[in-house]
Amino acid sequence: MRQFALLNNVLFRGIILSALLTIAGLTTAAAQSGDQKAQQDQGKPPAAQAPAADAREGQKRADEFEEAGKAINGPAGNPECVWLGRRVVNLMWRDDLDTAFRHLDLYDRFGCPGGHVQATFRCLVRFSATIDNKIADTLNSRIQACWINPNAQPQPAASTPAQPAAQPPAAQAPAPAK
Repeated sequence: MRQFALLNNVLFRGIILSALLTIAGLTTAAAQSGDQKAQQDQGKPPAAQAPAADAREGQKRADEFEEAGKAINGPAGNPECVWLGRRVVNLMWRDDLDTAFRHLDLYDRFGCPGGHVQATFRCLVRFSATIDNKIADTLNSRIQACWINPNAQPQPAASTPAQPAAQPPAAQAPAPAK
């Protein structure tokens, strides 16, 4: 009889334990699955807006290459030189010198002038006070401007006229004696 009670107790505990594990597994799986389509669509722009945004970005890039080609005579104005050169300058600015040197090798292989990269980086350093690292487009637009005109100089800060020093109050003359 005692063996039957022990066997019954072990079986009961085993069934309860396996039931609890199964329930825990099912609730975890159900919580993770959720609505798959909603999770995939979350964070993505609507399908109609994505191609339009890509087209605008592509057109902007093409316009930048065309602008550089018109402004720069010689190989530094070629689209491949513009793209690689600006990338090299950007990587140098962000202290990723290993990657910058690999891109610089490609830049040289395309026959692009290395002096233009140096002049552009020198220009970028001159404008370093105007670059906001939190806004990515600030750096990119400054690199584009320096690529087109590496001799650009930052505008000196407008000096405010010096305020005249405060005049001490006039010393009161002693009252004439009567």
